[in-house]
Amino acid sequence: MLCAAAATEAAAQDGAIVLNQQLQLGDVFAGQTLNVVDSQDQVTVETSAQGNSASGAVYNGSITVQSDQTMQGDAVATTDITLGGDTWGVVNATTQAGGNYLAVSAYDATLTLDATQTTDDGLISATTEVGDSSARLHAGAAVGASAISNTVAVYGQTSFVSGTIDQSSSAIVRSFGRIESQYIPAEASVNSQAIVNAIAVNSDNTSGQDLSIAQRSFGSFIEAEASANAGNAWDLAARARATANQAVLYNEGGSVVNASDQRNSSFVRASALTTAYDYGRAEAYARGAANELSVGNNDIYVEIDNTQFNTGGVDVISTFSGTNGYDVSVGADAVGNSVTGYACSECEGYLEAGNTQTNSGDVSAVANTTVAGSNRSVITGANAVGNSASFYVSRPGN
Repeated sequence: MLCAAAATEAAAQDGAIVLNQQLQLGDVFAGQTLNVVDSQDQVTVETSAQGNSASGAVYNGSITVQSDQTMQGDAVATTDITLGGDTWGVVNATTQAGGNYLAVSAYDATLTLDATQTTDDGLISATTEVGDSSARLHAGAAVGASAISNTVAVYGQTSFVSGTIDQSSSAIVRSFGRIESQYIPAEASVNSQAIVNAIAVNSDNTSGQDLSIAQRSFGSFIEAEASANAGNAWDLAARARATANQAVLYNEGGSVVNASDQRNSSFVRASALTTAYDYGRAEAYARGAANELSVGNNDIYVEIDNTQFNTGGVDVISTFSGTNGYDVSVGADAVGNSVTGYACSECEGYLEAGNTQTNSGDVSAVANTTVAGSNRSVITGANAVGNSASFYVSRPGN
């Protein structure tokens, strides 16, 4: 682990250097199996399997963090909950699996980051299965499954964040979430996400960023699947998201400079399925992307140098099947390469962008809807895009 917050704060006064090196050679497994009948209160279950994890913070100083994490085994997490009869409390079930994880925060400080994450051939998998064909979930349910090969999360408050982040993975990444029930007179959702390389940088309150990012995905496939099923459901949703490379950067109060290089050769698949005989509201939504970059600044200056290459296929399918009900929403979005850059919405911002996108993989989005009886409304959409780029500076009224 990186230094604890208090220790890091003291050392950071002198411009400290934190060196983190982690190597995980074996497999990491976590699993839970529950069989619950007629529960009178909530059912809450969390399961997590993580290869390498490091976190730290700096206060009122400057620090350089050099981190090298390597995951060579599998990380597999499973949750299996059988619910018989009547469950009167909310059901919350979350399963997470990860290869490498790094989180660093800076407060009134200067943070220089040199982070490398590598996940070799293996499996990163999260599975959550809840319910039974006769289960009655009276207070609803929130079911989640998340599998991420490499993660870097950075937060800055009145701070300047700079440096490089390099992520690469040849692992298979899979997530699966499912609800099976007879009756759900409340909101119930299944959210499943599978991401190979994820970067999130958020800085606010007069902060700034200058980061170089490289992300590589070489594994055979990435898959996220969500399935929500009930005989009678009031508000039922299945949502799935699969992404090879994802980087989201946001800042307030200073400049943002970003150079990003994302490359994917993995097959990406996202699938969402919702079924109900009787329903009030039903949703099935899936999104798949090979490379995604978002850079936003709630201030004047943004500079982006973006390169994205995708040779892997992207396949997205959303399906709803029901008989009698009210409102149905089905959506499927698939994209090879996507970049978004934006500057200040309330001032005369400046945005400079260089963009190169190459996609040679097939991109497919399919939405299937079947209503066997009667209902009130059906809203569907399917969008497939090879390369998408959006850069804008908006002002009040525009």
